[in-house]
Amino acid sequence: MALRMWASSTANSLGLSCASKALPYPAFSLSRCFSTVLDGLKYASSHEWVKHEGSVATIGVTDHAQHHLGDVVFAELPDGGAVAAGKAFASVESVKATSDVNSPISGDIVEVNSKLSEAPGLINSSPYEEGWMIKVKPSNPAELESLMGPKEYTKFCEEEDAH
Repeated sequence: MALRMWASSTANSLGLSCASKALPYPAFSLSRCFSTVLDGLKYASSHEWVKHEGSVATIGVTDHAQHHLGDVVFAELPDGGAVAAGKAFASVESVKATSDVNSPISGDIVEVNSKLSEAPGLINSSPYEEGWMIKVKPSNPAELESLMGPKEYTKFCEEEDAH
């Protein structure tokens, strides 16, 4: 029992979750940065993820990115319109800096996560679930094929963190 309490308090101080909340996909764990990379998603080298379901793609910031950002205190999201692959569509302000968020794909915005205006910390606490940013109807679905899968993204992050 004492060991479990010590492990729990140590994990909390390191910002790790001890909860056994089920993720929608199996997760890979990055050994160097304690980030989570999910199966079933596509990843951009600028650290955004895309979940493509039917005619809609959900976009957010990866767990790896939110770890590097630190505590997100403000998220500036679009009201609607269109996004272009590789171009900024939003910005997030953390205790460390303000960063642009780029869209990994092009398309028309069909929904914006309004929860983030009141609770931007969802980007930190639930980057793949409640912390999603926008939903897009892709205009060029072939752009999804140019993104990394989970294993490629894991390797990319490990190499990036090694430098």
